[in-house]
Amino acid sequence: MNLLGVLEGILFAVGDEGITLKAVTEIMDIDIEKAKDLLKDLQKRYESDAYGIRVSYLGDAFKLTTKKEHKEYYHRLLGNPESQSLSESALEVLAIIAYNQPITRIQIDEMRGVACGQVVRKLCARGLIKITGKSKMPGKPNLYGTTREFLDYFGLATIDDLPKLEIDEKVAEEETELFTSIYKEEQEVA
Repeated sequence: MNLLGVLEGILFAVGDEGITLKAVTEIMDIDIEKAKDLLKDLQKRYESDAYGIRVSYLGDAFKLTTKKEHKEYYHRLLGNPESQSLSESALEVLAIIAYNQPITRIQIDEMRGVACGQVVRKLCARGLIKITGKSKMPGKPNLYGTTREFLDYFGLATIDDLPKLEIDEKVAEEETELFTSIYKEEQEVA
């Protein structure tokens, strides 16, 4: 198995959260020296002009980042009118963050049922969300919240101006009854 490829995939999968050296050793079942060597090899590979990313060590975690020398192109991308409209997935993530802030990316993933690291990075780059702190959960993941730009984009004065979510009382009652009936059935069997 190509451990360098595995490490590259892990760094891609963790996205902006990054991963600690200890976590790399545990996930890949290798010792710390082997993990360091693999990270150095990957860093050397990305030093080539053929790659637009690099392995960076930021905030006690390793992560893939873009090269600073390409920043003018990233500014063009973010300033491009085509990239200004929000996709359906971006709107879903924004709604989850707006109504549940502060929230971790993992919690957003669980609510949506799919990974949304890329969408979160784009929303951060556009200034619609920001990191508001660190969670007390294991690994201390970033907490995300909306920004002033988010309010401006949607024409809101404060976050309290968001439309209230109406819960269908009948559906909520049916769900409660379903839970209660299953619970009673389990008690009767026991």
